[in-house]
This record gives sequence, C-alpha cells and structure tokens, in this order.
Amino acid sequence: MRTSLSVLAHILTVAALAGCASSNKVSKPLPEAQVRSTQQAAPSVSEEPSLVAIQSKYILKDTTQAKVYLYVDAFKGKNPISPADFIRTYNLNYVIYSDYGTRERLGYGNVKLDSSNVTSTGNKIVISYDLKSPDREYGVLLSEISQVGTLKKVLNDLTIRFKKMDVNQTYGVYTTNSTLPLQRHYISSNESFTVKKLTGEEQPLHVYYYNHDFEPAGSPMNIANKGVGKSLEIDSSFTIQANQTLKFEKEGLYNIFADTTQSEGLGILVVNERFPKVTQPQLLLGPLLYMSTNNEINEIKKAEDYKKALDKYWLTLMNGNAPLAQQSIRSFYSRVEEANQLFTTYKEGWKTDKGMIYIVLGPPDKVQRSKDREVWSYDQRGNAQNVNFTFNRKNNQFVDDHYELVRYAEYQPIWYPVVEAWRNGSIR
Repeated sequence: MRTSLSVLAHILTVAALAGCASSNKVSKPLPEAQVRSTQQAAPSVSEEPSLVAIQSKYILKDTTQAKVYLYVDAFKGKNPISPADFIRTYNLNYVIYSDYGTRERLGYGNVKLDSSNVTSTGNKIVISYDLKSPDREYGVLLSEISQVGTLKKVLNDLTIRFKKMDVNQTYGVYTTNSTLPLQRHYISSNESFTVKKLTGEEQPLHVYYYNHDFEPAGSPMNIANKGVGKSLEIDSSFTIQANQTLKFEKEGLYNIFADTTQSEGLGILVVNERFPKVTQPQLLLGPLLYMSTNNEINEIKKAEDYKKALDKYWLTLMNGNAPLAQQSIRSFYSRVEEANQLFTTYKEGWKTDKGMIYIVLGPPDKVQRSKDREVWSYDQRGNAQNVNFTFNRKNNQFVDDHYELVRYAEYQPIWYPVVEAWRNGSIR
C-alpha cells in the first residue's frame, strides 16, 4: 500500500465524495474519519450504487483473534442497497499497519463477501470478518471497500488494541432481535438487550449506575484551567449475568465490569425512546446554550410554560418571521439529532466537544486522524479560512473514544459570526 495513513483523511474525503455524487440528500459525517459531502446533487438521481460512509468496531475473542464489524451506509439511488446487491457489487480488502503515518504492515488480506458475513440492520449494511491478531499491543486496521469494475472505493481506519482484554474490548451489546453488536453507546429505556462475549461463556458482570446529568461542552474559546474535576458518585450497583436478557428502564449511565478491580468498563447510556431526536421542551433548551446568551437561557428557565418561552425565543430572534423561525428550528435540531447519533459516548452527543462543533459549524470538510488525535478542518467558517479544530483522545472509565477539544481564544472571530448566522436565520 503506497498511500501513507497520514493522508488517510484526504483519501477518505475524496472517496466519500465520489460515492455520494448520485445522492440528492445532504449527507452527514460519521465519528470515524469519514466525511460526507455537504453539497446538494443534481435533481436527477442516478441508480448507480454508492457508498456514503463507514463506521466500525471490533470485539476480541482472545489475544490471537478479533472480529471486525463494518457498518456501511450504502445506497442505490435514494434507496439502501440490499445485502445481495452489495455482495455482487463490492470487494473488501484490509491491511493492518503498526501505526498511523507508517508503512509497516502487520497483516493483510481480502474477505470473500457472501450471505454468511454480509447482512443488514435498519438501513445499514453490516460486514463482519475474523482478523488474526499480530503479536503487537496495538495496530491500525485499514479496511477498503471497492466497487467491482471501477476505481471507486471507501476506506475506514480502526484502532485495535490486540492485547487489551478489558470488558470494553471483549463484550458486545446486542438487542434481542439482532445477532449483531450495537455500534452505538446508547440504548432506549424500552429496549431489551444482552451483553455477551463472542465465546458465549456465561459469567456474572458488575454494574454501576450513575444518575448524573453531565455538563455540556464549554466554549471553544474558554482556555481557563478546569481545575480538579468533581468526583462522580455511584448511585447504585448490582450484578447481571452475561447472555441474560436485560432491560434498564431507568435513564442514566450504566458502567459494566467483568472485574471490579478494572478501571475501564463498558459504558451504556440509557435514553428515552425518542432519542436521538430531542422533542421534550425541557430537553430542547439544553443545546440552545451554544447560540444564546446567559440571560436568554435564564429567561426560558424561569418561564412556567417552556414551550411558549421557546417559541417566543425563536420568534424574537427572527423578528417575528414565523416561517423563518420554523425553518431555523428544524435546521438547528436536525444538527442536534445528528450529533446525538454520531457522538454520544457516556453523555449525549450534543453535549460533547465534537457535538458542539458539529452543531454550530456543521460537518468538517476534512478529517485527519492519528493514534490519539483527530483534526477537523473547515475550508471557510466565520471570518477565517482553513480553520482547524484538534480533539485529543482522553482516558475515560466509560468509553474508549472520548475526545476533548484543544481550546484557543483565537477562535472568537470564527465562532461568533457563525453563531450570529444561526441567530438571524441565515443557516438553513
């Protein structure tokens, strides 16, 4: 493979744009390195197959073998492609590199696609394949899905810690009507699910429950030292059994351990049945933090009728233009829903640093990744061109994909003009 992983994001962007050319729907990025096109296509919709983006995860069977899952947004025209058509249309190859930015290959191969390893869940195609683990602690798996007879392809990078046998790497969460592990970190309070290993062994698991409302992301310009973080108290604890059908009806954060001496667990955020949509008036208020003043937020909080107060807020911003207010509301909360889908970890996606940037600025034009860093690039936002936002991966006891934004005071001339565009209805 001649292409260095250091320019992987650029390749992924080009590949995704090529795959999206036939769609007339505004596309969204995914929390891997993929970036979808934000341009509207021509009115006529081609029936050519297209790959929009890929998400991925892995579960270790042991230190010698892993199973990889690719969750693919694949379309034929406007409609999701069927597994049978996908098998006929695409090939899958992979390479394991020792790290980002290197060409040292630890393994490679091709995966024969058939009905045993290609299925669908919802509108996504899911590919699963076994991967022999190299004798390394860490590696970067690059999966390449290419269209037969063309140069079209989409790549996905996945960091794998081959020797780390914690619960987060060895267990998956499965809804009762699916044999595929969930890629997301959240489940609904009305969903039944199981937690299990690939080996199927039954053992007790320890659960800590946190009834905690985590804070939303702070301003990207806030460079003040955070100081010592508050300790998070466990509200309750109990034991479950692997492979047992469960339902956590109480909303909040649950952290699952195979061994209570471990520092990192398998975090599951239990949410209401409407999530990732935000519809309740009390919940609609939270994301407005990113485009409102403190006085505006406090006025809504003091109101006896949240819905009326929110309606007044939007109408006031739009100078009484009701149609413009309705369009702005739809646009804003569509971004909130997408942030919840893409970035929810131990807290709702809109509260994360990535979610905040995504809601206000939209999907990045390019993403660059390394082992513990992700850089989002925007060609132009606010009063600046070539704007970069850097997110560093931080250790977290609930999830292994928690990122924090590197904040700079210099973001001010970029940030405030875009916020003002939200407030005057220019963003639709």
